[in-house]
Amino acid sequence: MAGINFFYNFSNPIEKQKEQQKARKDALIKKNYDEIYAHELAHKSAGGSMAGSIVIEKNADGIPVGGYVNIKMPSLDTDNPQKTINDADTVIRSAMAPVDPSAQDFRVKAQAENIKMKAQAIKNKGVGQKLDYSV
Repeated sequence: MAGINFFYNFSNPIEKQKEQQKARKDALIKKNYDEIYAHELAHKSAGGSMAGSIVIEKNADGIPVGGYVNIKMPSLDTDNPQKTINDADTVIRSAMAPVDPSAQDFRVKAQAENIKMKAQAIKNKGVGQKLDYSV
């Protein structure tokens, strides 16, 4: 009598559940990473040379949960207030570049606007105070 081969494809429900959980986790990682990276890339692109590298933060499970780009906040240059104004404008553009600015982005914008206003005041301080004696 010839031998008969029986093959039974046993599907382990626990293994199947683990595979589904891994697939969901991988999809979540990709979704979160893509969203966070796009947000941070907008900051970096608008910040130009004043912006640092993109940093993506992950939780203990390796899922991206946040990110940031360091940006050089301008210091008030009393000798060259226009440079301070230009740098502050760059920071403001960078902070507001993503389609969905965060609360931190609005705080950075407010800080840069404050520095810009001070530089504008210094710049405008001398305007109209010089007399032309050659008339």
